[in-house]
Amino acid sequence: MAKKIIDNKEKQLQKQYMNELKADRKAKKVFDFSGDIVLENVSYTYSKKTPFEFRALDNANLTITKGKITCVIGTTGSGKSTLIQLTNGLLVSETGRTIIGDYQIPASIEKINEVKELRKEIGLVFQFPEYQLFQETVEKDIAFGPINLGGNKLEAYRQVPDLLKIIDIPADYLTRSPFELSGGQKRRVAIAGIIAMNGNTLVLDEPTGGLDPQGENDFMELFLKLNREQGKRIVMVTHNMDQVLRIADEVVVLHKGKLIDRGTPFEIFGNEKLLKTIEIDAPKIYQLIYKLKEKGLDLTKKAIRTETDFAKEYSLAISNKKK
Repeated sequence: MAKKIIDNKEKQLQKQYMNELKADRKAKKVFDFSGDIVLENVSYTYSKKTPFEFRALDNANLTITKGKITCVIGTTGSGKSTLIQLTNGLLVSETGRTIIGDYQIPASIEKINEVKELRKEIGLVFQFPEYQLFQETVEKDIAFGPINLGGNKLEAYRQVPDLLKIIDIPADYLTRSPFELSGGQKRRVAIAGIIAMNGNTLVLDEPTGGLDPQGENDFMELFLKLNREQGKRIVMVTHNMDQVLRIADEVVVLHKGKLIDRGTPFEIFGNEKLLKTIEIDAPKIYQLIYKLKEKGLDLTKKAIRTETDFAKEYSLAISNKKK
């Protein structure tokens, strides 16, 4: 009986959301996708009504703030990739709705009419994005996205040299085949193709997988630059907690399909019990912080992101302890 009541309520909400969207379309509203991304009570199940049915997301509620870097963490199967694919309509939730700026995607909607505009604004970069390259030159590959989404062809090609500077690829690579490049360079070109669409949001699913430490560092610098200098919102899924600590403004924690916590990286990594619950290793600096706490020196409430931050807070704590 309770389930039936919940199902009826959900159907009523879906109808209400659809009517709101239809009214906006009827008014010929120009949608603004640049505001906060809000996930309201979203759920998603793979392989429904089969022996392989799996509830990847369970009634999650989340606001992803405009202009910030948000990292999504959790073990494999916790719902991270599912969650970020809801942000640009690649997946549609089965409950609730996804709101991007002033545009909404009601649960179970069959067709997103504004999908081109949405994906121009929110670029999704999968793990190993270099596998998405297919044009014969670097220039054509970078320009393909905006042209395919209806952009001006001349303008798309005109911006490519500037994009090469952003991703730190030499200008004379324009006419090269992307398949002649190194793995890291291919990945940069693929990401440049997403940036070329001039959207406000870059959604990244394990963007540094398979790269060496230097390559990882280079990409973190690129994402920080895009955020700090161009104001792009970055949403990143990663298993590398050192990367999260380095760049995140906010961290979202998923566990077994549920959103169980969110906060600054200092709040999340300062909670050793939480990390044990989700079976994730803390960043290296915080592993040291935990050991110091065991010895009576608690730095878990401090905003420590770098070795310099750690040295400063450690010196202050020792100095205060001597007084």
